[in-house]
Amino acid sequence: MLGFFGRSVVQKLITLFCISVLSFLIIHLAPGTSAQIDPTNPMFTKENLEQYRKEFHLDRPLYVQYYLFYKNLFTGKLLSRKDGQPVLAKIWRRFLNSLPLFVVGTILTWTLAFPVGIAAAIRRGSMYDRTTTFLAYLLISIPGFFLAYILIIFVVSVFHVPVIGMRTPGLSGVTALMDRTWHLLLPSLLGATGGIAVLSRYVRSQMLEVESQDYIRTARAKGLSERTVIMKHALRNSMIPVITLFASILPILIGGSIVIEIVFDLPGMGEYMYRGLLSRDYNIIMAVMAMTSAMTLAGILMSDIAYALIDPRISYS
Repeated sequence: MLGFFGRSVVQKLITLFCISVLSFLIIHLAPGTSAQIDPTNPMFTKENLEQYRKEFHLDRPLYVQYYLFYKNLFTGKLLSRKDGQPVLAKIWRRFLNSLPLFVVGTILTWTLAFPVGIAAAIRRGSMYDRTTTFLAYLLISIPGFFLAYILIIFVVSVFHVPVIGMRTPGLSGVTALMDRTWHLLLPSLLGATGGIAVLSRYVRSQMLEVESQDYIRTARAKGLSERTVIMKHALRNSMIPVITLFASILPILIGGSIVIEIVFDLPGMGEYMYRGLLSRDYNIIMAVMAMTSAMTLAGILMSDIAYALIDPRISYS
C-alpha cells in the first residue's frame, strides 16, 4: 500500500509539473498585454515599459520567468500585475470563501446522487425512473447562469429574502449565522446540480450492470433480504467506477463555481480568476490554475486510495 501511495504521489507530481509548464507557455502565447500596460495612454513611456518588464521579470528568458514565478508563488512574494498586491494572500482569502461552497456542493452531490441513482435502478422503467432521467438530462442541458437567475428571481419574489453576496449587513449572533447559511445554500445547490445529474445516471447504469451478475442472483437465491443484496453486494461492487467518475467531476465542481460566484457576487477563487482574465493579470490566472490543478490531482489520488478500502480484491503490491 505504501509503495503504491508513493508511486502515485510521484506520478501526480510529474503530471502537475507538466500542467504548470504547459499552462505557463500557453499564457505567454496569448495575444495582448496586461491591463497595467496601456500604450494608448499619453503618459505611457518607454521608461514605464522597461520598469514594468523588470519588475515582473518579463525581460528574462522564459525558463527563468517560470522559475521566478513559482519561487515567488510558494514564498508569498508573487505580486498582482494590476495592483501590485501579494497574490497568494488574496487567493487564500478567496479560497476560504469558496471552500464552504465547494464542500457543501460535494456533500450534496454525494448524498443526493446515490439515492436517486439506486432508486432509479431498482425501479427500472417506472415513472420514477423516467422522471429522474428527464430531470437529469434537463439539468445537464440548462446553462448554469440561466438556472441561477431563474432561482434568484423565484426565491426573492416568493420568500422576499436576499440571496446575493455572502451575508446581509447589519446582522449578528445566531441571526448572522442563519443568514450566512442561507446565502451558502442556494449557490451550493446550483453548483451541485450538474454533478448530481451526471453521477446519478452513472450510479444507475453501474447498478443495473452489477445486478445482472451471477453473484447477485446467488445472493438472492440464498434468501438474503433485498436491502442486503442491494447495499452490501450490488452497491459496493459498483462503487469503483463511480469513484473514478467522481474524481473527474471535481474539476466541474471547482470550475463551475466561477459562474456561480459571478452570478451571486461571491468573492471566491472563481470570481477572482474571472477578474484576472478581464484585466489580463497573468500572475493571478496562473496562480489560480496551479491551485485548482493541485486540488484536482489530490482528488484523483484520494480516489485511487479509496479503491483499496472499498474492494479488498485490489492489490497494491
